Amino acid sequence: MNIGTAAERSGLPAKTIRYYEEIGLIKPERHENGYRDYSAADLHRLRFLQRSRGLGFSVGECRQLLSLYNDQERESADVKAIATAKLGEIDRKIAELEGLREMLRHLVANCHGDERPDCPIIDGLAGEETPRAHGEGCHG
Repeated sequence: MNIGTAAERSGLPAKTIRYYEEIGLIKPERHENGYRDYSAADLHRLRFLQRSRGLGFSVGECRQLLSLYNDQERESADVKAIATAKLGEIDRKIAELEGLREMLRHLVANCHGDERPDCPIIDGLAGEETPRAHGEGCHG
């Protein structure tokens, strides 16, 4: 199948498929005229990559997972280790985002949002711990 059909069937843009080929994640056959010919196995690898990337795995992690996928003698412990590390990374990112949300929620809650210029949101973004000298809370 050609790249357009492979793109349609895999859910990946042709540009992404070309990139995956360029970095060696897939290796479609080439006709004498230079056109790529994607096999059913290539399509399966593309879908594997699409799902892996959708779960947040990096290109490097996808390379490892694809290598393990192709290795009939793999140990599932190797696959689980990669997935467990990704899960830990996602948990850390969630905790970081929750911390950011709480910090911003606190700044917004302390802003009165009126016509005055003093603002703990601006102060917080500027790294100032206390409101500026001209008043308490955010008035602007």
